[in-house]
Amino acid sequence: MTHEVLSRVQEMSGQFAAAADETERLGKLSDESVKLLRQTGVMRMLLPTEYGGYAAHPRDYAETVMEVAKNCGSTGWVTGVVGAHPWEMALMDRRLQDEVWGENPDTWIASPYAVMGVATAVDGGFKLSGRWSFSSGTDHCEWIFLGALLGDATGAPVMPPTVMHVVLPRKDYTIVDDSWDVIGLQGTGSKDIIVDGAFIPAYRTIEMDAVAAGELAAERAGRTETVYKLPFWSMFPLGITAAVIGIAEGALAAHLDYQRDRVTAMGTLIKDDPIVLSAISEAAADIAASRTQLLDGISRLYDLADAGKPISFEDRSIVRRNQIRCAWRAVEAVDQIFARSGGNAARRHNVMQRFWRDAHVGLQHAIHTPGSLYHSTALTTMGIEPEVPLRMMI
Repeated sequence: MTHEVLSRVQEMSGQFAAAADETERLGKLSDESVKLLRQTGVMRMLLPTEYGGYAAHPRDYAETVMEVAKNCGSTGWVTGVVGAHPWEMALMDRRLQDEVWGENPDTWIASPYAVMGVATAVDGGFKLSGRWSFSSGTDHCEWIFLGALLGDATGAPVMPPTVMHVVLPRKDYTIVDDSWDVIGLQGTGSKDIIVDGAFIPAYRTIEMDAVAAGELAAERAGRTETVYKLPFWSMFPLGITAAVIGIAEGALAAHLDYQRDRVTAMGTLIKDDPIVLSAISEAAADIAASRTQLLDGISRLYDLADAGKPISFEDRSIVRRNQIRCAWRAVEAVDQIFARSGGNAARRHNVMQRFWRDAHVGLQHAIHTPGSLYHSTALTTMGIEPEVPLRMMI
């Protein structure tokens, strides 16, 4: 059955699409886009039920992100990123969860998780300083997750490195307003964040290793719902890649609408051009395959966790490999149809060019980098244990 939130998004799809131009012009989500996300409840899909959320199956969450992105790439991207953060927050100290959601379950949390600062231990917690890039949707969030290295008394990172996720309220960091000038996903408002010596109580922190494995983190947090037993590097990439696939689906829909009655400069109706029609079908099949493979991967991991079975490194590795390939395959398909859309597809008034730009910028995210992860997965599937550097982000 279709999840109720997905049904609401589908019913409001035209409104999401209508708000897309304003979102891109503003360089952040428009008020209308934010209102629609709140009305549909999409940001509460991975929120625990005791705070008014759904603790939804990740497949339902991914499909909903795709539906939003199919109508507005930037809004879908923010949905995929910000909408994933309640999942990790559910694994944090309950005092922090009460601070964030106690009065308003629709409180949004930003990130990035990239390690761009150092958290130095002090009495009761940590002092944090640094500058972070790519904080998607940050203008609309009241709290933020940041990645940091644990530092010693001198402020230097301890060795071996310990990666932490730390959580700060809006008053403890600064958003750099002029730091998001890009060619795609313009409406995500993925701006820089600066922290200058903020104090973070220890209960607002968690070591990355504690959330990487999944089941152990859920046990420590007292979470019994299956979704919280999944690994971080399976859940966080899910929303981002779902957004890219949704953007590709939006590009395909726009392409079909545009090509239906189009006549080429040579006077040929596109519907009579077998080469273009063949390319459309190939692209449609590749985008559909990306959707199916992404949803299948997270569903397989969910089923393992739901049955009480361990999720192995090989399981995680294969799902991450496939998730990356899903994104690349979908964007390559967008390139094929855009190349056959004619010069007018590049005009600003043609929505095709926005989907094309958004798809390529979405592919730039670090979780879509194939090199070392493909290397690692190949070794793993041959029964060879990858060295530590090759196990990153898996």
